[in-house]
Amino acid sequence: MDKNLETLILSALQEPTDAIAYSLGRELSAMFADKCVLEAKSGAFDILDYAGAGFCEIKPKDGVHSEIATVWMGADQPLSTEAVNAWFDVAWNGQDLSVLTVTWERHFQQTTAVWIVADSREVAERFLIDVSTWCSEVRGEIVVFEGGCWNKSKELFHSVQNATFDNLILHAGLKNEIQNDFAHFFASREQYEQYGVPWKRGVLFHGPPGNGKTHMLKALVNWLGKPCLYVKSFKPQRFETDHEMIRRVFARARKTTPCLLVLEDLDSIIDDTNRSFFLNELDGFASNTGVVVLATTNHPERLDPAILERPSRFDRKYAFPLPSPEERATYMSLWNEKAQPDLRLTEPAIVSIVEETDGFSFAYLKELWLSSMMRWIASPKSQTMDVVVASQVLTLKEQIATPISEPAPEADANGALRSLMAQFRM
Repeated sequence: MDKNLETLILSALQEPTDAIAYSLGRELSAMFADKCVLEAKSGAFDILDYAGAGFCEIKPKDGVHSEIATVWMGADQPLSTEAVNAWFDVAWNGQDLSVLTVTWERHFQQTTAVWIVADSREVAERFLIDVSTWCSEVRGEIVVFEGGCWNKSKELFHSVQNATFDNLILHAGLKNEIQNDFAHFFASREQYEQYGVPWKRGVLFHGPPGNGKTHMLKALVNWLGKPCLYVKSFKPQRFETDHEMIRRVFARARKTTPCLLVLEDLDSIIDDTNRSFFLNELDGFASNTGVVVLATTNHPERLDPAILERPSRFDRKYAFPLPSPEERATYMSLWNEKAQPDLRLTEPAIVSIVEETDGFSFAYLKELWLSSMMRWIASPKSQTMDVVVASQVLTLKEQIATPISEPAPEADANGALRSLMAQFRM
């Protein structure tokens, strides 16, 4: 054996980047000639997460420095660990294995390779399948894609739990129609396969902003209980391409089926540079089994006809228009019931406000309530809530008549995740 454990990784990393994996594989095969050396290809393989959940025991191999990075993902996220260049001895299901993880830069992007050393190929493959399957499952979290990476968000998942259909006001029949549509789809795999129909779905929610699309999306995720993958943006970091990002997204969705793949503000994440590739992935009949692509847009007119009008891509389209007088009355009454007695409106005031808020979205109705309460609290009892709300209606009407210039789609995309996390509207 020409290279010992201490120098194996360092020597390999000094090779040309296209030769590192080959060099390591060759050396490991020579070093463990009596065992199976399996080079594993799986973006879901995370030995640290798997061991942390108690499914195996790991310890760094003697004589090798294991490089473990501690990753900070944000002030509201717990620290996580990542095996960069590490070699572990593993005890799993009565078997002794070794796992080597090596990371390097190749073609301006990070590449990670994993080798599993086991007594037989069967054991190595079963271990790869078990670890990858467990790591790819979505459990009590929503998986968010941004900057080329998937990150599990328990916070986002918990925020979804408060969304129900009970406090979602939509025009007659729409709420039940959407619920029934999704429930029937997920319960009908056998019938789809029996008649040779691809078991996949594309659904588009469209309409002016602030009229319940995101609330409906959130309530569906909560009600269905299916794994949810949320795409914040297809824009890559560094020198990768949108095409690679789209490929990663759909590859993960296909491993998580049945699942919801959420593309909020579709018009801001699909453009002329990535549309064709997105459509190719969306059209994958055989490979997209069990994937429901659920997209929303405030601006359907910005979507290319190839997305909006082609059958079998988004085969269900649901409009979320501005609320009718009946819906505005229901919304105002719900808020009124929840308000403290001093902040409640009289019935005549509600009738008048409903008439005066023609053209208001649910978001503007919510703003009407919140801004009116703030004005009343600033000078309590100087005016009745009826008077304060009536005055605030006029202010908001002026805002609607002279809206602030809308940001470019690229800028608008940056608000997509914040929209899902914080702007689910009643």
